[in-house]
Amino acid sequence: MRRGSERGARRRRRANGELEASVLAALWAADGPRTAAQVNEELPGELAYTTVLTILSRLYDKGVLTRHRAGRGYAYAPVADAATHTADQMRSLLEQGPDRAAVLSRFVSELTPQDEELLHRLLAGQEGPGATARLPG
Repeated sequence: MRRGSERGARRRRRANGELEASVLAALWAADGPRTAAQVNEELPGELAYTTVLTILSRLYDKGVLTRHRAGRGYAYAPVADAATHTADQMRSLLEQGPDRAAVLSRFVSELTPQDEELLHRLLAGQEGPGATARLPG
């Protein structure tokens, strides 16, 4: 086995966006803005401080985070909560599709029965925005 392959076998390659998702999850769980060092402490595994700082900077550049001065660096906070962020991503993907009706139809056809029931209740106004799902069972 080649040396590079050995290293790769020991260290799993992260999926695109996995680090960003982990950083966002840490910030959503926090009770206020966090510095790169504080976020790094909350993340699983051993990431370099500079890696976390790069991810935070990229998320800030994308408009997902706000930041303010904290000492010589910045403290970061999410612009929106997790549900709003996910809804924004879903809407963006929907807008990129060439056939909006086909995308929505496929999405709805693949919902679980519980999610389909929840969607019906949401459309009927029986559940408010941001309400947690009250699924049977």
